[in-house]
Amino acid sequence: MATRIQTYDTTLRDGSQGEGVNFSLQDKLLIARKLDELGFDYIEGGYPLSNPKDEEFFQRAADTDWKHAKVAAFGMTRRRGIGAEADTGMCALRDSRAPVITVVGKTWDLHVNEVLRVDEEENLAMIRDSVAFLVAEGREVIYDAEHCFDGLRANQEFALKTLKAAEEAGASLVCMCDTNGGRLPEEIAEAVDLLRETLSIPVGIHCHNDSDLAVANSLAALDGGAVQVQGTINGIGERCGNVCLLSVVANLLLKKEDYDALQPGSLEHLAELSRYVYEIANMNFRNNQPFVGISAFAHKGGMHVHAINRIAESYEHIKPELVGNERRVLVSELSGRSNIVAKATKYKIEHDGELMTKILERVQDLESVGYQFEAAEASFDLLIKKVAGTYEPKFKRIHHRVNVESAADTPAETEATVKLTVNDEVVHVVGDGDGPVNALDAALRKALLPIYPALAEMHLVDYKVRVINSAEGTAARVRVVIESRDEDDVWSTVGVSENIIEASWLALVDSVEYKLFKDEGAVAG
Repeated sequence: MATRIQTYDTTLRDGSQGEGVNFSLQDKLLIARKLDELGFDYIEGGYPLSNPKDEEFFQRAADTDWKHAKVAAFGMTRRRGIGAEADTGMCALRDSRAPVITVVGKTWDLHVNEVLRVDEEENLAMIRDSVAFLVAEGREVIYDAEHCFDGLRANQEFALKTLKAAEEAGASLVCMCDTNGGRLPEEIAEAVDLLRETLSIPVGIHCHNDSDLAVANSLAALDGGAVQVQGTINGIGERCGNVCLLSVVANLLLKKEDYDALQPGSLEHLAELSRYVYEIANMNFRNNQPFVGISAFAHKGGMHVHAINRIAESYEHIKPELVGNERRVLVSELSGRSNIVAKATKYKIEHDGELMTKILERVQDLESVGYQFEAAEASFDLLIKKVAGTYEPKFKRIHHRVNVESAADTPAETEATVKLTVNDEVVHVVGDGDGPVNALDAALRKALLPIYPALAEMHLVDYKVRVINSAEGTAARVRVVIESRDEDDVWSTVGVSENIIEASWLALVDSVEYKLFKDEGAVAG
């Protein structure tokens, strides 16, 4: 029978301690519901005494019908010299209504003596009293042993006493925390063996990623007999982050035998979950993130693409669809004919050797002046159609103009004028915006919406500018990449020019045209 691994997510608490990460109450509730749908066993919501938002989260969570997960509140042991029943932190944990309470306490004598500045007996009493108080309140208590591995190495006898104190007081599990993120897999495995010999309750693992070993360390602990893994989605967290639960689960279920985690069918939603959390947290995707990043199964070298066209596993360790990802073939001046063949096949365009050569030559010509299509597949789609002779523009550009006026102490006013031919009629419109690109977008939409109302669904979600030949100073060429989305898809387009407005206009026009072709089914979805 497969060993069931408990997945304990602390994105909403430990993850929120990462630089630049901030969740609203609604964000936390949305993420929690998504985690519950996929079968995560525990969702740690925060520390109810730390702020009103976390306090409100637990009250809302207590009134929610969770399908699978148990919500956990997090807090520290009671303060020194105060009974647990009188400690404000303990009372806040009790009043959170959370069915599970995770209590963190000191394992390392350095922290006991120099940070808390209490004697060792008082530290043991703080652990014992805190756990016992919450167990008496009918809660499942998980004990997080902070700096567990440092404590075991510095003073094993005392460290084990702290863990035994939690066990004797009624904790259901002791979680070993590599708080500094500095341990190696063999050290983790050795410590898990020691705790399994010492304790009669199960052990878990909570790793930080300061040595870039959090996934390896977590797997070593689970292989050694730990039954719970604590971590965050995408590995967000303080300093270098926490272990990424997505990578742990993918490795467990796809690379190892006899392990079970999450709900059946959840594995194929890992990429979706990753992007969902990034979006909610308003963070940029990490393209090269293992398993779920958009570059995880992206192939650029012609030799690689030639190989995967024959045997996909020759350059892929798993099938990308197993984790909800997809294979991508990148096109650049380094690409060979195989990349072009793969892309043209995907886009359902008839091709032959001569056409492939023309497409590759066009790509190389454009890249020589600063274009890149690796992150602008929508522009590449249009390029294929143009070279193949299947491109029929939805509108024709006549001219555009942008005017920016500003005076001292007043915001700049931006106005764009666009003149197009649409359905053999000349359309001349003016649009206002917060800046040149926003104004051009407004004018273009005003011109096209009467004929193409579906453009109302399209939104610009990202705008990136990069100087290409910086040695030219203010006359340098710039590359603009615009990311757009509608209700179904996200796509990116590129424009290059010495003039940033012109580069932006080229990328914007491609984005609109791609949307119109896509809605007709004339490009790959």
